[in-house]
Amino acid sequence: MLPLSVLSLYLAALVAVYVLPGPDMALVMATSAGRGIRAGLQTALGIAASRFLHVMMSGLGLAALMATHPLLFDAVRWIGAGYLLWLAWKVIRAQPAPDGGPVATESGRAAIARGFLTNLLNPKALMFCALFLPQFVSPAHGAMLPQFMLLAGILVSVGLCFDAVYAFAACGIARRLKGRRPMARLQKGLLGGVFVAMAGRLILG
Repeated sequence: MLPLSVLSLYLAALVAVYVLPGPDMALVMATSAGRGIRAGLQTALGIAASRFLHVMMSGLGLAALMATHPLLFDAVRWIGAGYLLWLAWKVIRAQPAPDGGPVATESGRAAIARGFLTNLLNPKALMFCALFLPQFVSPAHGAMLPQFMLLAGILVSVGLCFDAVYAFAACGIARRLKGRRPMARLQKGLLGGVFVAMAGRLILG
């Protein structure tokens, strides 16, 4: 079992990571502003599921495999970038609501899947887990898998809480601007632009 001092340090480090602007924050906020709070929270759920999977994969050594095989890393990176550009194209082609509301409605599964795949196809997220988590795991604290499971649960829970706050904040701002004619175009541009920016970050980063 991990000691309280290690868990406290881990929690503080996570808070510092989630406070900093990043692609997940941008995706949740843009989705909430463009498609509504429900879609934003569902996207956050998908991201949370992907984060848990990344922790488990890093524990199983997949991140190390990518680090030693750059072609595999690049393949995942380009697939992820292509998926993000496809999402941007769908957003740009979508018809906004006539009242200046969210650009389009979508099923909960689609929003969750978008958050899940967007995070999953970002190999940098997996590499982050591979570099970050080992600093808090030690054989001296017992079996390794339960430690990874505990750290994964904390990482997912804290991240989901932050994403929910960002979703509500972005939705609140969008509601204040609702009814203004340029708002619908702004929502489409914001959401589509976020996807393009995330794709560019994967390609060029």
